[in-house]
Amino acid sequence: MILIISGTNRPDSLSLQISQLYQGLLKSRGQESEILDLQDLPLDFASPALYNRELYSPEFLALRAQVANAQKIVFIVPEYNCSFPGVLKAFIDGLEYPDALRHKKGALVGLSTGSQGGVLALSHLTDILNYCGFHVLAQKPRLPYVHKHLQDGQFTNALYLQLVEEQIDALIPF
Repeated sequence: MILIISGTNRPDSLSLQISQLYQGLLKSRGQESEILDLQDLPLDFASPALYNRELYSPEFLALRAQVANAQKIVFIVPEYNCSFPGVLKAFIDGLEYPDALRHKKGALVGLSTGSQGGVLALSHLTDILNYCGFHVLAQKPRLPYVHKHLQDGQFTNALYLQLVEEQIDALIPF
């Protein structure tokens, strides 16, 4: 099973739309997947409870279990202030270390409403995931000005679709 993490808790995010598009592309290739939407994080997950397992809520434990049970993980990563969202970092910090990510494989897709397509966000997240022992696929599509190229949950830019499909084709046997 491939887990797709929508990398922000922002309501009505483009990240979630792209996560759903990605899931559809995986399904068309016969691949099972689930979406982990960071909007589902409990409101208090980043409190001091983040560092004390005995205080974890059942909702947070369920999200952690999704990561633990995933065979591969795809991160859909929006760019926030030249990096990735802090909520994604806090979520990663709350995972079982090092077992949650170590020796797993996955991919990253960067998106932004600016011209860089999340290149710095992908770089920062890759560093963290490598530290955790997670193997990141080299193909990392960057989708600049994504808000101009996404309509009704589909890409209007053929290149964006091609890049994501090529990544999926490399991810499946990875």
